[in-house]
Amino acid sequence: MHELARLTAAAMLDGFRQRTFTPVDVLDDVIAAFATTQARCNVIVTDCFAAARVQALAATRAWQDDSPTGALCGVPVTIKDLIYMEGVRAMAGMPVMRDFVAPVDGAPVSRLRSAGAILTCKTTTCESGYKLTADSPVSGITRNPWNLSRTSGGSSGGAAAAVAAGCGPLALGTDAVGSIRIPASFCGVVGIKGTFGLVPRAPGFSPPGWGSLAHTGPIGRSVDDVALMLSVIAGYDARDGASLPVGATDYLDGIERGVKGLRIAFSPDFGYAAVDPAVAAAIERAAAVFERLGAQVVPSTVALASGTLEKILKPIGFTEQATSVAGRTEAELALSEPEFRATVVQGKSYSGVDYMRATHLRAALREVFRKQFESVDLIISPTVAVTAFAAGTLGVDSVAGVTVDRHVGWSPFSYPLNLAGLPAASVPCGFDTEGLPIGLQIIGPWLGEKVILRAARAFEEAQPWAQTWPAI
Repeated sequence: MHELARLTAAAMLDGFRQRTFTPVDVLDDVIAAFATTQARCNVIVTDCFAAARVQALAATRAWQDDSPTGALCGVPVTIKDLIYMEGVRAMAGMPVMRDFVAPVDGAPVSRLRSAGAILTCKTTTCESGYKLTADSPVSGITRNPWNLSRTSGGSSGGAAAAVAAGCGPLALGTDAVGSIRIPASFCGVVGIKGTFGLVPRAPGFSPPGWGSLAHTGPIGRSVDDVALMLSVIAGYDARDGASLPVGATDYLDGIERGVKGLRIAFSPDFGYAAVDPAVAAAIERAAAVFERLGAQVVPSTVALASGTLEKILKPIGFTEQATSVAGRTEAELALSEPEFRATVVQGKSYSGVDYMRATHLRAALREVFRKQFESVDLIISPTVAVTAFAAGTLGVDSVAGVTVDRHVGWSPFSYPLNLAGLPAASVPCGFDTEGLPIGLQIIGPWLGEKVILRAARAFEEAQPWAQTWPAI
């Protein structure tokens, strides 16, 4: 069923090269796969199929002429609805933006176009990326293809669910608190956020909430595909004030080197987090896999304070979220979800002193990770403390019998990496007793994307998952 749509990007490119099939053939199959997935999971906000057909025809002609236009020529890619595509609605999950049409491409979208990618649709997200599911007033509930009663996670939930369901190999997502890694974990796919500033955001990233935390990055079905896409979208762009002065990089170069000789710190809980027993057991098994592959796995020294969420993340993230909608009227905000409005109200309640105190604590948190990376190459942890919970809910109230914040507390391993600006990936590492995917988080030092991808590729080879599909 939809065999072409389920191919990796690498396999698609090989098929185009060998003239086994064309980008038009692939796109036709991807659109058919979306018809099935959309009806069950609700992953699309706006389809761009008409424009995609034009792009696919051009890519087909380019391959026929032996002159492909870029590294992703003819490969379908979806775009999260927080990122602009020129001439296409960019609602960002917000009712007040329902009719907004983007005037420009986002920086990574421009790079995907230049690489010949076929941009198929805009995928679902929550309002302004404020929570860790992809449900919103403008698009409804996005469901997990592994179990339609469960959430896909978010806020890049439509992106991850579409990849997991076989609607093409790659998606562009964003991550301010875990919004690439959480849905990747819940949906059983690969996702990576690079070092803060590695992938430029401006112009065309809307709205500008979570400004000091938000990363942009790829989601895919294989580590190689994610590395290929990261090679396309990473690099300096002067239009983004946070963009790092990093030149073009081939993230596939050296990816096959494995983990032999690497020193990997294993943290089951970051020193403060409750974890579901099924998740904890899967991560323990993953650590053992790395040892068998020749890495030295040692206990992590990362120990975060229990007040990290309330004292650092919320004063920074919620204040930045409130600032991004400061120009909205009460009538406009009334269209939003109650939880979103509550986040804005809480963000407005913090003082400048609160915000700056949080930034000082943030620097101390960053130092915890810096010291760890003085003695290790990587850190591994759970991606999320739980597996996918009920669709249409904000989160869970407890983990392993411990009460947690329903908004963010069940994902204690993701947001500290946004606060630190560190690169981190989620790769599938097993399933719980209900058949729901579990993600392993692989964390590298600043600009350590290559070593993360090496480890992820080695784990993928030892524990292959790409041919395991949900029964959607």
